[in-house]
Amino acid sequence: MELKELKNLFPDWEEGLYEEVLEAANFHTATAGTTLLKPGQNIRSSMLVVSGTIKLYREDATDGEFFMYYLEPGEACAVTLVCDFHQETSQVLAKAVTDIAYLAIPLSKVDEWLRKYKSWHYFVIRTYRSRYEELLQTIHSIAFKKMDERLEQYLLRQVGRWGTHIKLTHQEIAADLNTSREVISRLLKKMEHDGLILLHRQSIEWVGRKG
Repeated sequence: MELKELKNLFPDWEEGLYEEVLEAANFHTATAGTTLLKPGQNIRSSMLVVSGTIKLYREDATDGEFFMYYLEPGEACAVTLVCDFHQETSQVLAKAVTDIAYLAIPLSKVDEWLRKYKSWHYFVIRTYRSRYEELLQTIHSIAFKKMDERLEQYLLRQVGRWGTHIKLTHQEIAADLNTSREVISRLLKKMEHDGLILLHRQSIEWVGRKG
């Protein structure tokens, strides 16, 4: 990976930090669908996304998956950022949504840079704050919104990320919202009847509210 690309992805770091990251990090790629982190897996490095999209889930005792948030280029996996080096294990499942590239940072360096570079310290804090706010939004949605409202909000997030044609199955949406495929299919048909979406064979097209 080139220094210029790293600076474009993480523009707020101090000059010396870029060189240390390039020296210490291991560059990895993975294809869409690859599992990057499993519950119970030992965490030995932190992940910085270079390209592509990663999706994080929480699993329950019956292997059900609950969507947490996405990771995009220029972002870090908060779960792996501050684990010191006591062989902590993951509580989440991380999968590549698209083909991805990422930098794996040894945990010893993550800890060292927290003391050495203010820009890294602030980067870690911003990462945790961002994820915390996303999780608060998720909790609020579960606690106070009906499933049809949650589904519409979910689809709007997908539109903002992928555009108006959303290539997700009803089962994938149901897994992300922790409900059944039948419930999602019924609500999607109602949304189509109300003119919000168009259902295609392999995608959902967002039309939006008129007026």
